[in-house]
Amino acid sequence: MAMFSGVFTRVFGISWQQMQSKVRYRILFLTLLPIVLTLISLVFITIYWNVIYTGKQLFMKVNADLVVAQSSLSQVQKRQQHQLSTISGSWDFQHAFQLLNHNDPQPNEAAINALNILLIQKQQSLGLDFLRLISVADAAADPDLRLMLYQTQQQAISGLMVLPNARLAHINVGLAEQAKIDIVATKYASEPVQSIETRGLISRTLMPIADLSGNVFWYLDGGMLFNRNTVIVDHIRDLVYAPGTLPERSIGTVTLFLDNIRVSTNVPLEQFPSHPNQQNRAIGTLVSDEVYQQVLVEGQNWINRAFVFNDWYISAYAPLYDIRGKRVGMVYAGFSEAPFLHNYLLNIIELGTILVIVLFLSGFLVYRGANSLLQPIEYIHQVVTAVQSGRNIRIGKLELTKENELAQLAQQFDSMLDQLQRRNAQIQAAAEQLEVKVEQRTRSLQDKTEELERNVALLHATRQQLVTNEKLTALGELIAGIAHEINNPTAVILGNMELLKYELGDGAKAVEEEIELVIQQVGRITTIIRSLLQYSRPGEFNAPIESQAITPIVEEVLLLARHSIEQQQVTLVKELTATAMVEVNRPQLLQVLINLMVNAAHAVNNDGRIWVRAYDWIENEQSLGVKIEVEDEGIGISKEDLSRIFDPFYTTRKDGTGLGLSLSYGIIKRLGGTIEVKSTLNVGTVFTIGLYHKAKDDQQLGPYDGLHFGDKT
Repeated sequence: MAMFSGVFTRVFGISWQQMQSKVRYRILFLTLLPIVLTLISLVFITIYWNVIYTGKQLFMKVNADLVVAQSSLSQVQKRQQHQLSTISGSWDFQHAFQLLNHNDPQPNEAAINALNILLIQKQQSLGLDFLRLISVADAAADPDLRLMLYQTQQQAISGLMVLPNARLAHINVGLAEQAKIDIVATKYASEPVQSIETRGLISRTLMPIADLSGNVFWYLDGGMLFNRNTVIVDHIRDLVYAPGTLPERSIGTVTLFLDNIRVSTNVPLEQFPSHPNQQNRAIGTLVSDEVYQQVLVEGQNWINRAFVFNDWYISAYAPLYDIRGKRVGMVYAGFSEAPFLHNYLLNIIELGTILVIVLFLSGFLVYRGANSLLQPIEYIHQVVTAVQSGRNIRIGKLELTKENELAQLAQQFDSMLDQLQRRNAQIQAAAEQLEVKVEQRTRSLQDKTEELERNVALLHATRQQLVTNEKLTALGELIAGIAHEINNPTAVILGNMELLKYELGDGAKAVEEEIELVIQQVGRITTIIRSLLQYSRPGEFNAPIESQAITPIVEEVLLLARHSIEQQQVTLVKELTATAMVEVNRPQLLQVLINLMVNAAHAVNNDGRIWVRAYDWIENEQSLGVKIEVEDEGIGISKEDLSRIFDPFYTTRKDGTGLGLSLSYGIIKRLGGTIEVKSTLNVGTVFTIGLYHKAKDDQQLGPYDGLHFGDKT
């Protein structure tokens, strides 16, 4: 936008912001906008019409040109058939032909020579490349004529045929030499697999010659080789692209292909010094791959623009079929695209020039017509700007009639300014009095606020101390009650379960898993009681630690916590890849992980997710231990609460005690591990526990060592 504003300023002598702020320019802009939109729409409609309809017309024309080229090739074969029919019916041919003794195994050599001389003369006069008389036996022995011999049925037959160089030489040595074409690598075409094409594409006619008895012992075999033949393509070009059918500098071309090789064409070469024998024609060049795929491989016509040797042409291609119905080549008709694009761009430039002229002329007329109207408005604007800057001036009388709306507006504005000046004086006096009263009242409120803040801070500190003392007292009583009331029943339950297992004997195997689960849970209850005592008197408990695999412990946690997870209707995602061993106390670690899982389940709404991950802890390519992550999509923890979640008795849940995370932190700290907490409101929370291969001495750790807080990322 800054670049546009700079260009606009240099062109029109006024900035874009100033133009937007001035009424005259806005009116000019609004007046010219419909004109500009109309003219631009006209240009785009014209461009669209040219692109769509002119393009369609070009493709329709080239398609018609292709039809004419195909028809001309058919006419070549019909003309050959007619020429051979004319020769066979001529008196001199019949006279020479009757000299042959069909029943004699040794034909009359003189008669054959006379016929050959006659056929050579006819070949030259008719423009054929070969013309010969061949017996039925020789035709049957020729693999190329055998199919035509089968299809003649006493009538002439014509068709296209691709012959190897040796078979061309069998017909005429000159044909074999004429068929050789140097293949040239061409843009947009695949690299050629050979350097010379020796095959020949011929149009061939086989006509039976019957004797007086109606028997056929001889055939006329004639035709022409398309390789390097310029007569046919030039004839079709002159027929299709006669003078006046194309724009100036546009070139109409026709080409015959053998497979993807141009064997007969009038597509010109700009420069081709290495092949002077090709007479400045693109003989031996290749068709583009996309045309080859559609026409020769898929057998469909191509009606579109295509790259022809060295330029883009509006092109039409159709497959050529030999006498067996096999695709052997293509016929092409097209004309160069550049002159049409030149005319098209020239039309757009002319139309754009007219648009600019009309636009400037319209703008000038609108500006001159609106100038007399805009001068009073501009004067009013100047007065308003001066009043805003503090000057005490008025618009006064404009050189307009009293009935003019601008004159009435100026009078009303002057009256409004007078009233505004009087009211400003009154407001100023009232404001001065109010300022004095506000200053007195503010000073009094500041003194009272400072005193109130001191009292509130003292009250808050006292309240926190009382609450902490009450909780510590309650904790002592609670621990004593739990130790007395729970340890004895758990001992009774454990003893009875052992007795039950002993009394059932072998029958205990059916419920052995349930009995073991009850024993384990009783042990867990005992461990929890020990943990509470351990929190209040941590020095009295030295829990044994052993080297453990973490994955089985996490699996057990998921089994024990499945009730809370299912109750909250959350999805559990496990990613357990840890393989390293770490020194931990298994029951205490179970207690920590269960506490984290239950907290995560309570933090997640229905249909949320919880991730449990265990992986090897590796830093600087050195294995330190194992890390365990519990991540949820819950409500998250605020920054204010995040730094207090490990304080004893601090909780945000109504039914919480505030001891779970405190006990968990104490257990991990005694193992020398680390706890990291990352949380973002309304995103979720991640608890990461780091456990080392060897447990560290917790006496060397500070009260909050290994504890880290942050945002969840």
